[in-house]
Amino acid sequence: MVNSKRDSVSEAIVFESDEFKLKGYLHLPPAPSPPFVIGCHGLFSDKNSPKQIELARQCNRLNMAYFRFDHRGCGESTAPFEDVTSLNKRCADLKAAANMLRARNDLGNHMGLFGSSMGGSVCLAAAGDLAARAIVTWAAPIRSTDLVRPQTQATGVSDIPFKRNQFDISNRLAGLSHILIFHGDADETVPLPHAEEIYAHVTEPKELFIFALGDHRMSRPSDQQVFQREAARWFQTHLQPEKN
Repeated sequence: MVNSKRDSVSEAIVFESDEFKLKGYLHLPPAPSPPFVIGCHGLFSDKNSPKQIELARQCNRLNMAYFRFDHRGCGESTAPFEDVTSLNKRCADLKAAANMLRARNDLGNHMGLFGSSMGGSVCLAAAGDLAARAIVTWAAPIRSTDLVRPQTQATGVSDIPFKRNQFDISNRLAGLSHILIFHGDADETVPLPHAEEIYAHVTEPKELFIFALGDHRMSRPSDQQVFQREAARWFQTHLQPEKN
């Protein structure tokens, strides 16, 4: 029986992916052996994304655990960003996180994935190998060739990661299912057809949410509220053992 008086807790975790030490936080709900969700941030982001922090709260509220971590070269996972960043290396980080969590004795067997922007591409690329039971993506690109790069002089963001990180995950979509896709139709970085192509190639159950005038950063509070509610609902539906 769940002790309703016990609060959710956050545990700092350092784990290894290849030769790198990665830092993350596991948010545990007051429930025994909960299913868990792993979050993957975007190319230039980190584990402290407001989307992930709030999604962790929502998952805990529904008795699901949530793990957010910094990929190699990002946040507290120190490494030379431009030298260690690629889609395949971020897939390796995600798989290392999944293996670490599955080795624990306080989590359940059902795992979900959330990815924002390039993090969504990473989740989709690795989902088959990880046997993920539910996936949620926000503004995930299928291929890098038609992304809109930032204006480097205005933002100070190096263009090198874009030049070195060419990818195409279109051949990894077939056979994936239980996917909830979010995208804004005014996304200035990842064009909307990426979301429509993902939806066309994955199988049921699947859903596509398109935010009218929604941008890449999910800036509007109303969009954020819909995202949090529907993403948590999706994970609860497909990860909770009694729901399957």
